[in-house]
Amino acid sequence: MSELRIRTRATGALAVLPPGGLPAVTTPTGGTVDVVTSVSAPGFNPLDLLYASLAACMVLSARIAATRLGVADRLGEVRAEVSGEKAKDEPSRVEKFNIRLEIAGDLDAATRQRIVGDAENICTVSNTLRCAPALHATLG
Repeated sequence: MSELRIRTRATGALAVLPPGGLPAVTTPTGGTVDVVTSVSAPGFNPLDLLYASLAACMVLSARIAATRLGVADRLGEVRAEVSGEKAKDEPSRVEKFNIRLEIAGDLDAATRQRIVGDAENICTVSNTLRCAPALHATLG
């Protein structure tokens, strides 16, 4: 029986909103992103970051799925396009996520579909969104 190996790294995010400014987000591993709020400003807004997290996790999970299926050597470029539909009632939230995966490579349709299904089950972000985790905000 194979033993499950879990690799860990520092995770999380710190958002800082200076007076009169826009948020800047940093990660424990040194990642940074400036957040925009204007509809015409280039960059990520908070919902873009949510969609980006899901998209990135899905493409990485697709590669893991292909590896587990023994077809990673035939896997080409993988793209995930993520969008969402906001709820029309309160509270303000994304009611539905739409994920479209494109999988290039020397793979038949059944294998591509299997990769999509497996990736969705592997992806930590999709699993988290599906399970509605508890949120706890505190005053620091």
